[in-house]
Amino acid sequence: MDTEDWTILIEDDPKVFVGYDQLQADVKITRYRKVSSKKDGDLYQIVFDTTPFYPEGGGQVGDLGFFGNDSEKISIVDTKKENNLIVHLCTEIPAAPELQFVAKVNLSKQQQTAKNHSATHLLHHALREILGTRVEQKGSLVTEKGLRFDFSHFSKVNDEQLIAIENHVNEAIKAALPLVEERSMSIDEAKQKGAMALFGEKYGEKVRVIEFGPSVELCGGIHVQNTNEIGIFK
Repeated sequence: MDTEDWTILIEDDPKVFVGYDQLQADVKITRYRKVSSKKDGDLYQIVFDTTPFYPEGGGQVGDLGFFGNDSEKISIVDTKKENNLIVHLCTEIPAAPELQFVAKVNLSKQQQTAKNHSATHLLHHALREILGTRVEQKGSLVTEKGLRFDFSHFSKVNDEQLIAIENHVNEAIKAALPLVEERSMSIDEAKQKGAMALFGEKYGEKVRVIEFGPSVELCGGIHVQNTNEIGIFK
């Protein structure tokens, strides 16, 4: 991939993520650059001063959507985090990048992704309940289409156990467990609560804790407000 230097529009740019509370925001471009590859052709990486777009992380894919104003609308085809910047991959740059724009997340895609991310937490708890606390998460992938959960265990999971795991998750969904979110808890307090950490993730002194009933995990991702929104787990 060929990457050009950043064009910087705002030097001391604040980097504010508002995606836990809103799906759109008024934004200004702080910097942008062109990136080219044989696979995708020419695209642009754009950083906003504020963004509602969740960047890929913790197994969850980045948000899609668009930004624009009355005269143009530009697609955001992926969102990633790079050197502590939330970078939006876009199809083009606006004609006047110094103007203010509205950035809006693709709601339906994010809602489906959130359902699968919350289901991942319920699955993790179910695995430890059914198979035992030896189970350790080794990775995950959460998209709008489904979820993948990697874990270590000393033997193959049999059909009977699979049914028990599936039933356990569906019982948690039917129980309509509300989301309990703590956005800035000390890592020591989180550990005392029994919060599970994601394999390979690095955590600071303050962490975000997500609870659905007995499921307690450190997580920065997007979730449903209540487990009954998930519907069914297969």
